[in-house]
Amino acid sequence: MVKFSSDVDILKYEPILFSEMHLPWQVLASGTGAILAGTTLTVSDADFESAGVSPGGVVYLRSTDGSLDGAYEIASVDSATQLTISILRSDSADTPVAPPAADDVTYRVSTFGPQAGEAAFQLTEYFGIQPGDPASAITVDNIVDTEGLRRASAFLVISSIYAMWTSRTDCETFWRKSLHYRQFFENARQRCHLSVDLGSDGVADVTRVGGAIRLVRD
Repeated sequence: MVKFSSDVDILKYEPILFSEMHLPWQVLASGTGAILAGTTLTVSDADFESAGVSPGGVVYLRSTDGSLDGAYEIASVDSATQLTISILRSDSADTPVAPPAADDVTYRVSTFGPQAGEAAFQLTEYFGIQPGDPASAITVDNIVDTEGLRRASAFLVISSIYAMWTSRTDCETFWRKSLHYRQFFENARQRCHLSVDLGSDGVADVTRVGGAIRLVRD
């Protein structure tokens, strides 16, 4: 599945979506008895690899004494029972930053991967590239820089999540937040400037601009 944004991109804007507003049917792994030492989270009876946990994901942690309560980046999956995690970083290439150490930690890894996949499909459809436009000769691998698409995808995912919660709770605040992020998405999509390299030589052959209207002859 093509995705432009990760769960960490959602965490940067709305951490609450990984705590009390996570989607229970999209939990990859959860449990108790985790141990956090430095940036290493160890859960003796977990199987993070089989659960589909991956770097760029988010883990919510809460200790019994209350000293630890928040969502953190998953920097790497080191084994079936061990993750390297970090306080949110400005750049994923930076060295992981350790949260407070704790024992007997409750953990939960939830994801918005399905929503990110749908956002990617809508974006590729809009820009006329695969997989959204199956007839296009342009694939995601041909795009030189996907940073603009990453930001647009994150906003669309957040908007869709709040719209989902609105339908379940009839909460006007959630609906306003959905519309708020939908506008962010529209603005980010218009600012996208895609350089496409069809020859794999590092030189852009095609440019797609989000604010431009493409005309297609029937």
